[in-house]
Amino acid sequence: MNAPYSNRQWFYVKRPTSRVGSEHYELRESEISGPLAANEVVVRARYISVDPYIRIQQHERNTYDVPHPLGIVQRSGVVGEVVESASPLFAKGDWVSAYSGWQLYARCHQSELTKLDPASAPVSTALGVLGMPGRIAWFGLMEAGRPRPGDTLVVSGAAGAVGSLVAQFGKKAGCKVVGIAGGPDKCRFLLDELKLDRAVDYREHKTHKDLTSTLIEATGGVDVYFDNVGGPITDAVIPLIKRRARIVICGAISQYDGGLDTPDMGPRFLQHMLFQRATIQGVLARDYINRMDEMVAQVAPWVKSGEIVFKETFVDGFEQLPAALNSLFEGGNIGKLLVRV
Repeated sequence: MNAPYSNRQWFYVKRPTSRVGSEHYELRESEISGPLAANEVVVRARYISVDPYIRIQQHERNTYDVPHPLGIVQRSGVVGEVVESASPLFAKGDWVSAYSGWQLYARCHQSELTKLDPASAPVSTALGVLGMPGRIAWFGLMEAGRPRPGDTLVVSGAAGAVGSLVAQFGKKAGCKVVGIAGGPDKCRFLLDELKLDRAVDYREHKTHKDLTSTLIEATGGVDVYFDNVGGPITDAVIPLIKRRARIVICGAISQYDGGLDTPDMGPRFLQHMLFQRATIQGVLARDYINRMDEMVAQVAPWVKSGEIVFKETFVDGFEQLPAALNSLFEGGNIGKLLVRV
């Protein structure tokens, strides 16, 4: 190794019982030194991802994964630059994506890295529209939601990293798209930039009856519901489904602050599933990881031509990572939230 690298790492040290914060992490400094092994690369992080699934992994019980172990660097996706390489596949200065977590520097085997082309799209998109959020948005909607021209598609969390893409993919599939989001700024984004048919600000509705009434007027019934939120919003949408509706459960962020350890029982929706002979399917981004190239081939040309709007919210500073994760649950971001380091 040419020189030692002063590293900073956020270690996950305490399991949260409700909202995650800085008290659940510990910032440590160390040094990366010593010779590189064959095919090993040192990557300097430039963009670090914060995603709702991080909070799922911190729950005490098994979800779709075992709980994130305490005492290790917080896992997450990263885009960075190669600063040193003993690999024939990567050279100093290459941009790469990796799952190297909340640390400034990482020693990675070449098999852990994907080379990025800065000329084809901003490298940060590897963590957003051309990364995990884009993958689950595309396959979750197109394969589980099976949209058809003329369908009414409702997307909760429609101003987020996944929801904003689902909404646009739905428009391209010929759907009437109604987005649900929190606050006037997000609703303006849905209408003015994403060109959705309707936007519903759930924060304007103080009662279940009011929200349901607005959704009835906005939709006239729901063919496809792409759910990123769960909770009271989903309670309002489910009774509006039409015959043979498809419900795609991608996330339930309203329940992540402890609700997954002791989930609310929700049998109320079952009668609607029966009466309308609807289907409900959960989807995870990992289910489609081996089809990443297929998604990129379809979506990357739209990104390059400007046919797809991808919004990125940047937080500057490595020390801001825990606070940035917390902010996801307060709805502070539009599109993909990234920490720039």
